[in-house]
Amino acid sequence: MSRPQPLSGFPELLPDQRIVESQVIDHLRRTFEMHGFAEIQTRSVEPLDQLLRKGETSKEVYVLRRLQAEGEDASDAKLGLHFDLTVPFARYVLENAGKLHFPFRRYQIQPAWRGERPQEGRYREFWQADVDIVDRDKLPGHYEVELPLVIADALRGLPIPRARMHVNNRKLSQGFYQGLGLSDPMETLRMVDKLDKIGPEALSKLLQENLGASPDQAEACLKLAEISSADTSFVERVRALGVSDPLLEEGLSELSELVETAAEVSPGFVVADLRIARGLDYYTGTVYETFMEGREDLGSICSGGRYDTLASDGKNTFPGVGLSIGLSRALVPLLKSGQVRASRSVPTCVLVALPAEEDRRDCQRLAQRLRSRGIATQVSPAASKFGKQIKFADKRGIPFVLFPSDAGNEVRDVRSGEQVPIDADTWMPPQEDLTPQVLMGEQN
Repeated sequence: MSRPQPLSGFPELLPDQRIVESQVIDHLRRTFEMHGFAEIQTRSVEPLDQLLRKGETSKEVYVLRRLQAEGEDASDAKLGLHFDLTVPFARYVLENAGKLHFPFRRYQIQPAWRGERPQEGRYREFWQADVDIVDRDKLPGHYEVELPLVIADALRGLPIPRARMHVNNRKLSQGFYQGLGLSDPMETLRMVDKLDKIGPEALSKLLQENLGASPDQAEACLKLAEISSADTSFVERVRALGVSDPLLEEGLSELSELVETAAEVSPGFVVADLRIARGLDYYTGTVYETFMEGREDLGSICSGGRYDTLASDGKNTFPGVGLSIGLSRALVPLLKSGQVRASRSVPTCVLVALPAEEDRRDCQRLAQRLRSRGIATQVSPAASKFGKQIKFADKRGIPFVLFPSDAGNEVRDVRSGEQVPIDADTWMPPQEDLTPQVLMGEQN
């Protein structure tokens, strides 16, 4: 068999990298639960008609098909792997509405799959961490203010560069385009969402050729997109453009409340950025995108927004607001470059040295005594010379080696070489050595 080659867009982590990812997931889980969110998981597949109805292209969805599919089995081709966790969540709410208590606060940490062109930070298989709040019929606007503060808490404890959340409001943008007299405000939103990719000149041309916008209308759209501030000064700058519309005023009011509250609770995290549009059709209010300082090239690592009609069965509507952290997008490039790493490649804190093979059972009992007190312990794989067993521990980053003896047990700190007698039933390693630590910065 020839040596297997990695598949582009499907990152696989080494054990020490997975330690970091697991600790990040644990931190997010604790943070979300501290804010009152309950965890759910949804299936990996959804009907294609559900996956394709909200602004995603069919080219990005992986279709499910069995190799030996015949007859009725061919119906699997109507299923696809979910490309995010929002559409599955909307379906989950509709199916379980009678069993849920509203407003329902949910978090979900799972993989997703998207068939886009692989590049750094963009993968075909990736992990996401979502938080959403949904209500029945009507969702109060204060939840659009609350969610960014939840994310601020979540990101603050992660081993990543400082992040800032850029926010806008679809009502603000749509109302502005309506006030300008543009024929299709929603299509204008989708075009403006391409600004960073195609540039202002190309966008102006697109607006004029595809929507029939005048040069002045196209220029006004670009001027709106240029407005950005970390305080509520953006309100007067929008009004200075001379456009009026009731929906515009509603969006200005909602966005200014968000920015003002965030500045008090989490200073410096939120900035109003009126070029943020979000291309998905289902967003109806506040929209969010988050960037790591110095790694803006990775794109947004946390995005989302308000949606009013995503979860609806025709009789009942469940409006919501949600944010999704792209775990793989934020972490994998940092792990691959060594900017983030674990202090050791195994969870083991103590290696019990093996004097001779016939002592293995006694060593296992000794290891179990340590484990019963929460100390991750393993027994040496072979009864080689003690120097070789110490090297085994050192290579894996295991900080301590315990030498068993009828005369008394001793523990050696592999890093310093210090060796002291201990009572195996009372000795505890330093807190920072109990579990692997997540380290930031280039390795020396």
